[in-house]
Amino acid sequence: MLYNIICYDTHVFGAKVGIFFDMTKYFCIFLQNLSFPCIFQKKVLPLHPNSVFMAKLLIIDDERGIRNTLREILADEGHEVEVAENGKQGLEMAQAKAYDLIFSDIKMPEMDGLEFLAKLKNDENDANDANGECPVVMISGHGDVETAVQALKMGAYDFLLKPLDLNRILITTKNALESKTLKQETKQLRKKVVAKGATMVGESAAIMRVRDIINKVAPTEARVLITGQNGTGKEVIAHLIHENSARANGPMVEVNCAAIPSELIESELFGHMKGSFTGAVKDRAGKFEQADGGTLFLDEIGDMSLAAQTKVLRALQESEITRVGSDKAIKVNVRVLAATNKDLAKEIAEGNFREDLFHRLNVIPIHVPALNDRIEDIPLLVAHFAEQICGEQGIAVKTFDDGAIKALQDKQWTGNIRQLRNVVERLIILAGSKITAEDVEAYA
Repeated sequence: MLYNIICYDTHVFGAKVGIFFDMTKYFCIFLQNLSFPCIFQKKVLPLHPNSVFMAKLLIIDDERGIRNTLREILADEGHEVEVAENGKQGLEMAQAKAYDLIFSDIKMPEMDGLEFLAKLKNDENDANDANGECPVVMISGHGDVETAVQALKMGAYDFLLKPLDLNRILITTKNALESKTLKQETKQLRKKVVAKGATMVGESAAIMRVRDIINKVAPTEARVLITGQNGTGKEVIAHLIHENSARANGPMVEVNCAAIPSELIESELFGHMKGSFTGAVKDRAGKFEQADGGTLFLDEIGDMSLAAQTKVLRALQESEITRVGSDKAIKVNVRVLAATNKDLAKEIAEGNFREDLFHRLNVIPIHVPALNDRIEDIPLLVAHFAEQICGEQGIAVKTFDDGAIKALQDKQWTGNIRQLRNVVERLIILAGSKITAEDVEAYA
């Protein structure tokens, strides 16, 4: 049998309570401390135990009965719950401590709920910026549509009317906490994406020259040939050029010419028609077509076959390509950037690379210096990688003392920046909170 207890504006010794409870959920014992706090017994239909993590909640309400009742409901769900009796006290608590969810009444003395919400969301001097992201659920016994809309526009997560429904309280709590978790995860993912984005770190004369060339060439349509040893950051240079060009909103398509077998490179670059060779079960656009309106980055172009070089040359000359198995020319609007770790002049002399293609690509040459030639940038690179790696692992950023930096500068970096990043990651994982020269000696 279903029993409901509805208390509307009941006054006992000055305590006014308006709470709706379904007794299939809880058994309530009233009249404690001259008020209506409830002692809750076994729940019939509990939430899934793993559906919500244990959270820190704050309840702000000038009615002691409601404060205590909500506290016991939510504490019984496994949450850590604190209470405040007005908006002023609640704001002080929220500024001093980070909460995962806040319930706030609207009509309160000293500071009402809407004023509390405005200060929490907008006060730039808030002592705890984390609470700017904290969902706030407004509750009121005198609510109307206008008040609810105003609260939601000000940033409230939800608006609940008294008498409060137990199921609504639990579901709103669950949804609000899950929403906050998703926002935090999204923010972390965005940070990781930004951290992994194109960044050229360094202030050495050599890297400043590279940066100056990038700034000048990026806004143009000129082709660029990027040279340098493996691990120096040629791909980063290509991304910086694209991101600072008029084609930044277009695609950036990368092709590692060294990783594609010579018999497949033409199909990869120019596409193919169905049935043009074994395994061609449907028409397929190549990288040139995919990069139309954007940038095509041909990495390790020194490893491209001569046959493919001939077709690339034609594509650059005529701005059109032909798919494998077709005789139809397809116009493409592509800016080509290329990179190699090889000495192309030597490759030309040995007959491995077309000289005419070299001159087509080498409109603007950029040589990326080896790390051994810019060791003065190692402190900045180490700090950059430490912040990036610690952020990815969700730990406090570890520091490198002067001895550790000197030890890293004294090493030979045949693998360049890629090798340095690996070493920094290894030290962060294996060493303590402050990395020393002894750690470098042991793990680098």
